[in-house]
Amino acid sequence: MSAEPRPEATEPETGAAGPEVEGVAESGAAGATDDAALAAALERVAELEAETAKLKDQALRAMAETENIRRRSEREREDTAKYAISGFAKSLLDAADNLRRAIDAVPGEAVEADAALKTLVDGVAATERQLLAAFERHGVTRIEPVGEAFDPNFHQAMFELPGTGKPSGTIVQVVQPGYVLQGRLLRPAMVGVARGE
Repeated sequence: MSAEPRPEATEPETGAAGPEVEGVAESGAAGATDDAALAAALERVAELEAETAKLKDQALRAMAETENIRRRSEREREDTAKYAISGFAKSLLDAADNLRRAIDAVPGEAVEADAALKTLVDGVAATERQLLAAFERHGVTRIEPVGEAFDPNFHQAMFELPGTGKPSGTIVQVVQPGYVLQGRLLRPAMVGVARGE
């Protein structure tokens, strides 16, 4: 029998171990690159989130400002509709005062004695009633505060009267009536106030 040839012992290939070590080295370098890319991406995400939050805040502020402007405009429109006639009403207050003065100037006994004078006074009184009714329809209200406590927001004190028997600060006489338009003062009532004893 012939001897079988022995397989030659081969030296381990240096190339076989080399690529495995190189692969580990390459994957380490790739991992470092991936980490850097991931960190850059996370940083970019954080920047975008911050920018989004800033833009969202600006949009919310702009919406709030727009809503405030809308409300303010609506309130101003309502006020304009309510108080547009204030200048016109103020100019008619003197006419209302003069009608009342005309009625008060005629003594009662003269009216009873003269039919023509009675008719004239009745006509002036009817005109005053019509004017005051027109005022009422448009929100203008007369203030005649006799017996009420003095309020500097609606009354103007002209003098103090001692010995009235009323508490101090009570209105005892109205020199000129005041007027309000929808609760807003057009003209204060000119009044005499009781002085405390």
